[in-house]
Amino acid sequence: MDQQSKSLSQLTQVIEGKRDDLIQLTGDLIRIPTLNPPGENYRDICDFLATRLRASGFDVELIRAHGTPGDCGAYPRWNIISRRNGKHTGDCVHFNSHTDVVEVGKGWTQDPFGGAHIDGKIYGRGACDMKGGLAASIIAAEAFIEVFPDFHGAIEISGTADEESGGYGGVAYLAEKGYFTPERVQHVIIPEPLNKDRVCLGHRGGWWAEIETFGEIAHGAMPFLGDCAVRHMGAVLDKFESDLFPAMAARRTDMPVVPEGARSSTMNINSIHGGQAETLKDSTALPSHCVPDSCRIVIDRRFLVEEPLDQVRGEVKGLLEELRRDRPDFDYAMRELNHVLPSMTDRDAPVAATVAAEIVHVMGKPAEFVASPGTYDQKHIDRIGKLKNCVAYGPGILDLAHKPDEYVGVDDMIDSINPHFPSNLTFSRLQRPLMCYISVC
Repeated sequence: MDQQSKSLSQLTQVIEGKRDDLIQLTGDLIRIPTLNPPGENYRDICDFLATRLRASGFDVELIRAHGTPGDCGAYPRWNIISRRNGKHTGDCVHFNSHTDVVEVGKGWTQDPFGGAHIDGKIYGRGACDMKGGLAASIIAAEAFIEVFPDFHGAIEISGTADEESGGYGGVAYLAEKGYFTPERVQHVIIPEPLNKDRVCLGHRGGWWAEIETFGEIAHGAMPFLGDCAVRHMGAVLDKFESDLFPAMAARRTDMPVVPEGARSSTMNINSIHGGQAETLKDSTALPSHCVPDSCRIVIDRRFLVEEPLDQVRGEVKGLLEELRRDRPDFDYAMRELNHVLPSMTDRDAPVAATVAAEIVHVMGKPAEFVASPGTYDQKHIDRIGKLKNCVAYGPGILDLAHKPDEYVGVDDMIDSINPHFPSNLTFSRLQRPLMCYISVC
């Protein structure tokens, strides 16, 4: 066995020896309830990570995203970026994980912030999405530095805010400040839970808008004297059902989007409200009798790389204009809330090709190249940072994200970390030493 193979064997042993540390670290991260909204405990998790990463020799910056959506005195948007420079010059590999988690929801049988380890699974909100990936990237980097202290290049690990609400207080802010330029960082891996045998190259686009229909208030006993905005919104929804949803379902993308249903255009009615405000849960008051003069919906439209954004907007506006023309007294307003263009890394890009090759070596089967149905922070690294060499790869099962009893498998985390060393690799190959040696999340 040559020296490089011996080193890889040693690295495998070191990683396996850190299994208990990996379990503990993942549980500790889950036990910090970083709920978004509103954006709780962001500073706490950054301080926790800072202590850990400084002890491993990383230089650490804590960065608050002042003025971004949601940032305020009660809920400041804190981020952490850490860097460990090698002893020789070379490329920088950056591992980016978001630290925020979504609401708990109903249906849990485990404590959502307990981080319990049961039968090889670690349970909790954010376990797979994506604190398991964050923990795995830290363990991978620490193990690698232990075995290869004289490595070339640099390793960065970040924990960023607000991915679940668009990433504007996290990666977007950092990209605007120059932390994701190709001059600073050459390769980015985001350990989102896309399954351990998949390399995620990008995501569909998203367009979010609020539509409001208008009416005239009147006494509920005499609705003919008013104009019901909810009925007008019913006509909008009916138009969507008869015209828009069938048209979207008929479109297919060449992007390798998973699951299969996301290969078509989709739209979700995110919320609907018409008329007077709902009474508080502890109130016993009865509603007054009024015809609603306003009804609002929020739509979440996911579109394909083959669909121009102007077409996506125009399609909805066209249906509303038809109703304005054909339906008596119909009037509306539409307000765009946000949009994200599709993003796609080439499967031959260095980071994509290398991670795919390591999946073959570690797991004994070809990697599957996929695209995500929803957006994630690659969009900001691509559009703002102008860095194309970025993929998502991490432990965890995509279908568990945002579900009750979310978990991440310990073996999946180990598999996503573990290296395999092809005998023909040399220290001169691109991305020596990190990407040649370990398939990390």
